[in-house]
Amino acid sequence: MEKFGQFICKHKVAILIISLLLLIPSIIGYKATRVNYDILVYLPDNIETIEGENILADDFDMGAFSVVILENMQSKDIIELEKQFREVGNVEKVVGLTDIIGTDVPLEMLPDEIKDKLYKDNTTPVLVTFKDGISEDTTMETVEKLREISNENCKISGMTATVLDTRNLSDSEVIIYVMIAVALCLIILQLALDSYLAPVLMLLNIGMAVLYNMGTNVFLGQTSYITKAISAVLQLGVTMDFAIFLYHSYKAEKEKVSNNNEAMATAIAKTLVSVLGSSLTTIAGFLALCSMNLTLGKDIGLVMAKGVLIGVITAVTTLPAMLLVFDKWVEKTKHKEILPRFEKVKNFNLKHYKAILVAFIVILPFAVYGYTHTESYYNLSKSLPDNLNSIQANNELKDKFDMVSTELLLVDKNMPDYKLNEMLDKIESLDGIEWTLSYSKISKEVNIPKEMLPEDIRSIFESDKYQMVIINSKYEIATNELNSQIEEANKIIKEYDDTAILAGEGPLMKDLVEISDHDFNSVNTVSIAIILVIMVFVLKSVSLPIILIAAIEFAIFINMGIPAYTGTVIPFIASIVIGTIQLGATIDYAILITTKYKTARIEGKDKHQAIDEALGTSIQSIIVSALCFFGATFGVGMYSKIEMIGSLCSLMARGAIISMVTVLTVLPAFLIVFDKIICKTTANMRRLSN
Repeated sequence: MEKFGQFICKHKVAILIISLLLLIPSIIGYKATRVNYDILVYLPDNIETIEGENILADDFDMGAFSVVILENMQSKDIIELEKQFREVGNVEKVVGLTDIIGTDVPLEMLPDEIKDKLYKDNTTPVLVTFKDGISEDTTMETVEKLREISNENCKISGMTATVLDTRNLSDSEVIIYVMIAVALCLIILQLALDSYLAPVLMLLNIGMAVLYNMGTNVFLGQTSYITKAISAVLQLGVTMDFAIFLYHSYKAEKEKVSNNNEAMATAIAKTLVSVLGSSLTTIAGFLALCSMNLTLGKDIGLVMAKGVLIGVITAVTTLPAMLLVFDKWVEKTKHKEILPRFEKVKNFNLKHYKAILVAFIVILPFAVYGYTHTESYYNLSKSLPDNLNSIQANNELKDKFDMVSTELLLVDKNMPDYKLNEMLDKIESLDGIEWTLSYSKISKEVNIPKEMLPEDIRSIFESDKYQMVIINSKYEIATNELNSQIEEANKIIKEYDDTAILAGEGPLMKDLVEISDHDFNSVNTVSIAIILVIMVFVLKSVSLPIILIAAIEFAIFINMGIPAYTGTVIPFIASIVIGTIQLGATIDYAILITTKYKTARIEGKDKHQAIDEALGTSIQSIIVSALCFFGATFGVGMYSKIEMIGSLCSLMARGAIISMVTVLTVLPAFLIVFDKIICKTTANMRRLSN
């Protein structure tokens, strides 16, 4: 380790130059990395609904579709607009009311059942299908062109329009996220450290590490917009510890030796030894997300695990080079530390550890109850502002045409009309089903022979192998009502055609709910197991890892239980990943105190003296670390207009503070109470239990 430190110090200028040059490919890689804005893409490929989406794309040339809502337009204007739509690349078909009945039939002569579905309050929907998939760049570009062609009386609904609005909103906010996080962290570091320049160098170092991380994402192919939005601020909050530890070590070594290079070489060696264990637990926590069936977890997990590793590397290479090169200016900008030593807090916690344990016992059942009763929502549109074009269009479809959730049923093309209609009658009898629409039904209701229907209509509803049925429900996407309705509809469908597939956003979201519920339990179990095993080796103890995880899990229960008492419904992805992120990111606080307690006990101090020393030498570092984590995420949580991002960051910010309080209060009490058990089950401490 010392030789490595000496190498870094000897080549500090070269390392700084290389670090700066590496930013060039990193920026290129960052720009070249595709960002995905559709969470449904992360569903497993082997489920039936994804198979249905593939059939729609391959057999019907319907990779995606949108419903364009036209208001206060004459038939001739609608026909002209549809013509312009058809000329846009990637548009497969455009079908409206006039395409079905022609321009010669007055609207007043249509049956009420048809008018209510296709014309109401001078408003009519037009179906536009796209060749490419929902979240393909080409499809989003097509929706943008349709918006340009449309006048202000047109709104475009559908998943692609929602994905497009999510992209535009997310891209406009990302830079602001980073600026807020950097500003808040800089304020905290200026209060906590003794130099005005040192915090700036630390943030520059982490900024470079963030760019390296985001640039290397190009090798993953693509990342989600959630990963893009939170990875920078999360990496900043999680890896700031490494920079702070190196700076404090360097300061301490400078008081012992006069040579800066020698002091830094020792500081690098000590930092590596210290942060390897804690970074391993953090990396393990993020990698546990890869166990999710919803591969969004793998996306976040790999990017963040890579970010932590890069953070460790830059903390012992780039940052030391910066501090050495700019040492003169760091010294010139020194000031008195403003942050107190928190002696009173330490003394209070030690004096009242029994009361703290009683409080723990009282709070625990309420925390567990809240944790198990916090509700999540899965309808991704709810995480977006109501003023977006796509959300307004979706709401108008709901209000005027009762089109809330639309499913696409694929059945055997050779199913006779009478059998198909019999099946649809049963489906329409289900609670919440508004209407169904098939090739034969259109022909029957508009009184036009099937053979006379336009080719565009026929090709939408029939392929070489399948015929498609549109089913409309009044129930909201991803609700228990819709999921139950889909189950009942599937039972009916399978009675008539066991190879039939019910596809569309509703069934996809139902699969998302079921997979996410499984992931919620599995990912937490995996993260606890992995971190437990790592800490057994790091701490060389059987009992200490259990005690530490119990303390952090208590903090997680409180954090995730609060929404149940405040009546807040959180996005589903937050409920899955927050526990793992909070455990991996804040277990370091507990490891720091525990390591110092263990060292003091081995040196011969009694349990109270050991805790006093461990807490006294750790409390400031833990508070600064937690405040940096809080600062990096809190501002984003308050600012973001995308609730998925805002809720994630707010939960992480609150979790950092709750973990900090728990580690400084509950953990010392645990260590005192279980000292005898710890000594019996920990290497080099067994003699102390006698």
